[in-house]
Amino acid sequence: MAFITVFSAPKSFNDPHIATIQRNAIQSWLRLGKEVEVILVGQETGLAEVAEELKVRHLPQVARNEQGTPLISSIFSLARQASQSPLLVFANGEILLLPDLPSVARSVAKQLENFLIVGQRWDLTVKELLDFSSGWERRLKAMVETHGRMHLPAGSDYFIFPRHIFCEIPDFAIGRAGWDNWMIYHARKQGWPVVDATPSLMIIHQDHDYSHLPNGKPHYDLEESNFNMALAGGSACMYYILDSDRELRHGKIRPPRLTTLRLLRRIELWLTPKDGRRSGPRWALARKFRRWRRYKTGSLV
Repeated sequence: MAFITVFSAPKSFNDPHIATIQRNAIQSWLRLGKEVEVILVGQETGLAEVAEELKVRHLPQVARNEQGTPLISSIFSLARQASQSPLLVFANGEILLLPDLPSVARSVAKQLENFLIVGQRWDLTVKELLDFSSGWERRLKAMVETHGRMHLPAGSDYFIFPRHIFCEIPDFAIGRAGWDNWMIYHARKQGWPVVDATPSLMIIHQDHDYSHLPNGKPHYDLEESNFNMALAGGSACMYYILDSDRELRHGKIRPPRLTTLRLLRRIELWLTPKDGRRSGPRWALARKFRRWRRYKTGSLV
């Protein structure tokens, strides 16, 4: 039995660049070691053919919303039903994972029963199929060190968690804003430690545009994103990596260091009305702290 199941719901393989970076991602997952299995979910164009070519398990019958977008609830449920591994890893379709992920996940699992592992990603421009011959991870890390850029502690592109949690998830649309924030919020509200693995785990995001989305708009400008955020509970439930309450460093789990960004975020979160109201003095103050945090990072979130 595998120790970890990595699952994802890739985009269509119609676009040559998207096809290239998704192939790279899947190839990296398949090289995480014998204790890791990979599952691909969905019916997007080209997915069945790629799964067959790479000999990856494929679950096509995913539930969708009225716009035809796959639902996170269905994706997670299908992956859980099809696997028996104690740990599950959801990764976006363009995310490269490195072979140290299983050891990092195992280290956290030995210290905590319930947990959610998140972390910042490294952004890297990749335009060609990667060479996965011997030493690929060393070459990839060198590329990141030379050309990569650490992403802001905003969106989350991967989640690692025990299979017995997150059994009930709202019907969020994948690839739209809000659902990843809810994952962190829900874990915190359930009292499950949210572990920021940024200091211990390199996760690589291959750059892409938004041409695969309606009218080429960024995901946070879409109506489905507004629906996701409302379904999550509103702005008060939009948690970020900055809201993690643990940090993994040198194999040890501990409270995160209090940085300026974390302090600004804590004040912002404390001031944000819990009833979702977007008016009043607390909301006005929360917006000021939000602007200060954005200014510090250049972030849009």
